[in-house]
Amino acid sequence: MPVNPALPKDNFKPGKKSGVKILAVTGASGGHIFPALAFLERIKNRCKDAELRLALPARGVKIAANGLPRRAYFISCPNIRLSLDFSNIIAILGFLKGVFQGIFILMEFRPDIVVGFGSLASVPLVLFAWALGIKVLIHEQNVTPGKANKVLARFSDKIAVSFKETAGYFKDIGDKVIYTGNPLRSKLASGLTGKNTALGFFGFTADKFTLLVSGGSQGSHNINLAFSDTLLKSPFANGLQVIHISGAKDYDFLRERYKNSGINIKLFKFLEAMEYAYSACDLIISRAGATTITEIMYFRLPAILVPYPFADEHQLSNAKMLEALGSAIIIEDSQLNTGILQKSMQDLIGSPARIDLMRSRYTGVQMGNAGDLFAEAVLSLGQ
Repeated sequence: MPVNPALPKDNFKPGKKSGVKILAVTGASGGHIFPALAFLERIKNRCKDAELRLALPARGVKIAANGLPRRAYFISCPNIRLSLDFSNIIAILGFLKGVFQGIFILMEFRPDIVVGFGSLASVPLVLFAWALGIKVLIHEQNVTPGKANKVLARFSDKIAVSFKETAGYFKDIGDKVIYTGNPLRSKLASGLTGKNTALGFFGFTADKFTLLVSGGSQGSHNINLAFSDTLLKSPFANGLQVIHISGAKDYDFLRERYKNSGINIKLFKFLEAMEYAYSACDLIISRAGATTITEIMYFRLPAILVPYPFADEHQLSNAKMLEALGSAIIIEDSQLNTGILQKSMQDLIGSPARIDLMRSRYTGVQMGNAGDLFAEAVLSLGQ
């Protein structure tokens, strides 16, 4: 399967006028939303007259809030299960509502290009766009493609992938795959700041080991529970300072747990300034969503990864890539409370040389300029 390693650079300059109309459609998770926002931000900066819209499920608004374009469409896309109970029937009806909303969006906005970022929410809009002769590009964030993008690949003009390994999954549909990488938000892409500055942002000092804990944009109860248990029982906790991004559901629970711990812990429901967290930390404990993996690679972080065990195990494939590189340890979600997390933390925190080695494994890894490459791939469809 031929994969374009790069696209021609400088096809368009900042501020260039372009009347192209682009609709991006995404699911409700941060792993889908953040690349979409990064893409729209890049196009906005480069194409002065481009008309941009974003379509996403309403439940994703809190995640996207600070980066939403001036015009956004909110589509109905409830979670659908394989059952016929009343709540699932309501969910199916809600999805059908979203299908009609998709038709309305295309008729109202009349885009030149539709860009799909995966998830069930993108399926109707991409299929209708294809049927109407509108140019379509889909983006696959994970190493292993999701079900939606596997279906939509045949109805797309181009497939942009975050990892070169993904091309093999689309080898039977012709020469559509372009390797662009996963676009990062500009704050992150330009966010490599000095460690002391980042530590100061959190009120931390340079003489302690800094841990960053995150369960993704929605938070992870399993990680929150296992990590807090491990930390509060740990004999080495006093030598740590912790940034813990809990998600909204566990925030109050963890605040009470940590209240009298005596450990310097900065607890957040959600942290917008992730560039400081990544620059400050010595080790990250997290899920292995595609956007998180991209950010970990960009900031060259040693990692303990706990892949989300469902969703076709996409996160496990992502995590194995860093494990093979030598920069990450994988712990299965079901093993979190067996003492493995404490042992892994203790082994790494107690071995600065091993931490340095894990970080050094990123040497030679080329991240490229995913934002530019992806934007150029989309705009080339309008030429």
